[in-house]
Amino acid sequence: MALRVGIVGAGGIAHCHGKAAQEAPEAELTAICDVSEDALERFGETFGVTRRYTDLEHMLREVDLDILSVCTWGDSHADLTIRAARTGRVRAILCEKPISSTAAECEAMIETARDHGVLLAEAFKFRHHPCHIRAKELIDGGEIGKVMLIRSTFTAAVDPEYLRPDHNWRFNREKRGGAVYDLGCYCIHHARFITGSDPTLVHARGHYGQRSGVPESVTAHFEFPGEITAQCVFSFRYYSSQEFEVYGTDGYMRMDMAWNNEDHPVSLVIRKNNGEERIIRFAPVFQFTNQLRHLGDCLESGRPHRIPPENSLGNMRVIDAVHASIDAGQPVVLNPG
Repeated sequence: MALRVGIVGAGGIAHCHGKAAQEAPEAELTAICDVSEDALERFGETFGVTRRYTDLEHMLREVDLDILSVCTWGDSHADLTIRAARTGRVRAILCEKPISSTAAECEAMIETARDHGVLLAEAFKFRHHPCHIRAKELIDGGEIGKVMLIRSTFTAAVDPEYLRPDHNWRFNREKRGGAVYDLGCYCIHHARFITGSDPTLVHARGHYGQRSGVPESVTAHFEFPGEITAQCVFSFRYYSSQEFEVYGTDGYMRMDMAWNNEDHPVSLVIRKNNGEERIIRFAPVFQFTNQLRHLGDCLESGRPHRIPPENSLGNMRVIDAVHASIDAGQPVVLNPG
């Protein structure tokens, strides 16, 4: 029997989750929920979904789901996840990144999901790309020696005219917009993924937009255990860049187009102190499909998810610290997790 998938939120990112449900042979896109009837109609017609609802509890009373994908704006992630888990009518919840607005919200989500036997996972699609999986395997295997420095970017040159709250939730403070939430969460999660730890110190500087009221450009410095440093830049105001670099004592690793690379080939470049250089090439994949299939496999097999909820909580604590550091104009010390 196919895994029954429902989606709450019928905006742009929901279309990627809808496509994933269509591509995954073990999944069936069953129902969609959104407060906008126009959005429901557009999504339903595009994906052939006839069960359309404007109320989440109503949808879950009528439709038993295996997986619910939460694809709304960030300010509603915690509320919708908690409400869905409490119904007892869904087995797993896949919540778009960042999983919540604060670490405190994330803790409440984890507790509710655990109390109701729901598998909760954060939707960091890149964690399911074969290139990132291989990079981590090589790093852990000592390919470039001891990791010392991680650098990553997620930037996009948005037309300044569009950097206003009424244009997009990303530029709306009340909707939990801002470069830290929308872009920086990738770089932060990646640095924690590579090091396998949480930073002990966060020092971030940011530019708040006059109209948006959100951090539009941020430079962040992280200190991890073992003398590892991470330097990350995320911005709506810079030339587009999505890359990571990892420097070790014996070599270097780089990936361009690291985050948004749907249906495009990517490469992992490795250079070593002894002059060796190689490029590992990866065929195009749709990361959202890999993400959904991994969750389905965990649900059916009982195997642990690549991103356990506690990892998402760690990410939110760092995101909280980045905002706190920007606002205070000084470093924030964290207790290692």
